[in-house]
This record gives sequence, structure tokens and C-alpha cells, in this order.
Amino acid sequence: MATLTLNASTLKPLGDRVLIKISDQDEKTAGGIFLPDTAKEKPQVGEVVAVGPGKRNDDGNLVPLEIAVGNRVLYSKYAGTEVKLGTEDYVLLSERDVLAIVQ
Repeated sequence: MATLTLNASTLKPLGDRVLIKISDQDEKTAGGIFLPDTAKEKPQVGEVVAVGPGKRNDDGNLVPLEIAVGNRVLYSKYAGTEVKLGTEDYVLLSERDVLAIVQ
């Protein structure tokens, strides 16, 4: 039986979905206190590593996504599906759950 190895380069999102690498969180506060995992807030910023082809409109035409690979984005706090690939954390979500591109 073949073994399937998943990583960010082997995943291609479908439709209007995007794969975002979640940004690392601070391990300690500004005052130097280390935070346990239970006290950390869920990050909402990450880098787009893969995008789907887009979504079809009512006429059947493919509308490409406004988001591109390499964009740093702000996304909804509880949106999407979290995925762990190797040692990295990612979130797979719809383009409508992306709130802004961080410049």
C-alpha cells in the first residue's frame, strides 16, 4: 500500500478556498512571562501558500480570487478548518472569510 505524504506543496485548494500558513504566536508577554498554550489567543494572521482556481458566477464564468500566493492576510477568528502538515499549522478557508490583505 502506498504512503501519502501531505505538505503545503501537495495540496491544491478547490473552488474559492485558500490555504494559509498560520503566523507564529508570541511565546511570552512583553513583560517576559511565558504563556501556556491554553492562554494563547488563536492567531488571525497568516501567509497564503495556495489558492483555488476561483468560483463560478451565475453565468458559469470562472471568477478568479483576489488573493494571491504570498499575500499576508487577516482572516475571521473561527473560520475554516485547521490542518497540521508536518510541524507547521495551516488553515483552509473560503475567500469570503479573509477580511483584509496586510500590506
